[in-house]
Amino acid sequence: ALALAVLILVIAGACDIARAFELWESEDGDRSVSLGVTAKWSTVLSRAPDAPLLYPERWSAASLWRLRLDANARAASWLSLNLASVERARLVSEGAGAAGGSFILPDYETSPYRLFEADAELVSVGDTYSLSHDLDRASVALGLGPVDVEVGRQAIGWGRGVLFGATDLFVPFSPLESDREWRAGVDAARISFPLTSLVSGEVVGVGGDTEEQSAVVGRVLGYVGSVDGEVVLGRRGRDEMAGASMSMPLGDTEIHGEASVFRLPEPLPDGGGPGGDDVVAKAVLGASYSLDLGSGVYIVGEYHYSGFGVADIKDATARLLDPEFARRYARGDFSILGRHALALQTTYGLSGAWSLGCAWISSPSDGSGVLVPSWTWLFSDSVTLEAYAHLSYGDEPEGPILMSEYGSVPSSGLARITFYY
Repeated sequence: ALALAVLILVIAGACDIARAFELWESEDGDRSVSLGVTAKWSTVLSRAPDAPLLYPERWSAASLWRLRLDANARAASWLSLNLASVERARLVSEGAGAAGGSFILPDYETSPYRLFEADAELVSVGDTYSLSHDLDRASVALGLGPVDVEVGRQAIGWGRGVLFGATDLFVPFSPLESDREWRAGVDAARISFPLTSLVSGEVVGVGGDTEEQSAVVGRVLGYVGSVDGEVVLGRRGRDEMAGASMSMPLGDTEIHGEASVFRLPEPLPDGGGPGGDDVVAKAVLGASYSLDLGSGVYIVGEYHYSGFGVADIKDATARLLDPEFARRYARGDFSILGRHALALQTTYGLSGAWSLGCAWISSPSDGSGVLVPSWTWLFSDSVTLEAYAHLSYGDEPEGPILMSEYGSVPSSGLARITFYY
């Protein structure tokens, strides 16, 4: 596979293919059709903790191939369409189980917030190989004067957090998921409109095949001097929620924060927040800073609190056996399994084409964590090479019981090649 990847690199570099195909454009420029093509190959080698009940095989390997076709058509200056599909092939070593890259490779890119599924498994060979297809985008956008409307399968991401989020409601990224570039599309109708010259409003209705997979949320966002922020209010599933986020400069440093409160239909097993066992709070507080060294050094640090997590990580295995807890975990209500997390991430640009990075994610409750050094090479306008290591530390599981949040995460190495056309 590596030899094939090197061969493709040479061919791609020699051809110098553009990032997108402009298929057609009218003379006045108001109408056009374009096609973006992205091919990604990722491979992971993992070593799991010594916990046979959770990881039957300590050493495992996985490879994931993806081909994404992203078509955009502008039928008029006020009307555009977006359609994207993803073809995925996944190969996992025998007996890998959860150690087979599941913490850093996306298991799937579908979303629970959909009226109909267009994710089909085309080929499956046991637990080791699968070939599948997903319709990830299918939306129509209209610009009706000052009002923007988008209807259909689309990506919705909110908040100011970099590694964590408190107001990002729909299929948020996991902080350990190093191999996910596209946010999964949700079936939604979104209307955006100005309220003043500095403030705008947005109303979003998200559809699913059950009440638990639907939402109606509104937000107001804008600027006051150098401070920008937003207020969110609505209902996700059966949860009533309210939240806010902001960011602002403080000298040469940017600071940002998010907070949200959810009122649940049923109390949490280990208690909620100050407002009662049926009230859950989430919060993010972070800052970022840039240094003028070489091509630039970017540093960001964040603290995250999640009331959805377990108060004692030793209870996590039992909680995951609870259908309601497991459903929320799969839906993305959690970004961490525990309740507290600290993170630090830095990126250093060696040159215009080379960069080094390192992220550290830790649980202050049990002292465990994951260190993620990374390397990126922009080989050409069309080809990017990346390498990551995930070095976990902390108390390892005892049988099926987690003794620390990140001590149960397999250590691994990931290599990725991405082709943009």
